[in-house]
Amino acid sequence: MQNSKDETVIVQISDLHVGEAQFVPSLLTRAIDEINELDPDMVIITGDLTGNGFKREYDTAKNYLTPIKCNNILVQPGNHDSRNVGYMHFEDIYGERYLTFREQQVTVVAADSSEPDLDNGQIGREYYKFIRNEFHKCHAQSYKIFTMHHHLIPIPGTGRERNIVTDAGDVLEVLADCEVDLVLCGHKHVPYIWSVEDMYIVTAGTVSCLRLRGRIEPSYNIIHIREDEIDIYRRFPFDKSEKVLGLKRKTEKRKINDRFIKEKKQQRQEAGSPY
Repeated sequence: MQNSKDETVIVQISDLHVGEAQFVPSLLTRAIDEINELDPDMVIITGDLTGNGFKREYDTAKNYLTPIKCNNILVQPGNHDSRNVGYMHFEDIYGERYLTFREQQVTVVAADSSEPDLDNGQIGREYYKFIRNEFHKCHAQSYKIFTMHHHLIPIPGTGRERNIVTDAGDVLEVLADCEVDLVLCGHKHVPYIWSVEDMYIVTAGTVSCLRLRGRIEPSYNIIHIREDEIDIYRRFPFDKSEKVLGLKRKTEKRKINDRFIKEKKQQRQEAGSPY
């Protein structure tokens, strides 16, 4: 399938968990066949390629992912990948854990949210300047996408919430100030979408692991970006694809007006007015 020149197609897969007993190879290979048929402009893998960060798991995961026919593949580590000093193997195979992809229509900034041998994570204040600078460099009309492994806000159906990054509030403020359009996450195998400050936080499920909650099935996301709109589809390997979000992008005039209202509200709050 050849994509239209006036749109950018991004596929997000997450939480492969190669090396675990619940990993299903046929789900991953089928998803890769479907991705190659789609012929996307970019593939983003939002972490947990491996079960425990071991070298042999990384090598196996690489063998599975090598057949992806896409020139732009962005891979991030997850908490499982950083176990057992696994982030060293990640860097050997995939390189930088903080990076930026740019083209005229899309700017993607990726940050590693994992911590060695911990399930929880953070971005870290030392990287806020990097995130701001990278988004401020992008083309005025470029869609801004931020990617990380962990949740940025709580997700329903994930039990007791201990999986958002510990500096979530500060990260949200940075991304809102940068007027980011999409945040792509993974982690708890529960696909979901939240809207915060005109920013959509899109969490992917697992593409190839049967460690699932309730009636959730393995899936991955397909994102179609056009000049003034975004469509997001959820695809189930061997099965159907369903549209889960369609949105129009805010015009620059509406953004300026909203910014003006926000500034006035802040001024009133600083002056001690309750209104």
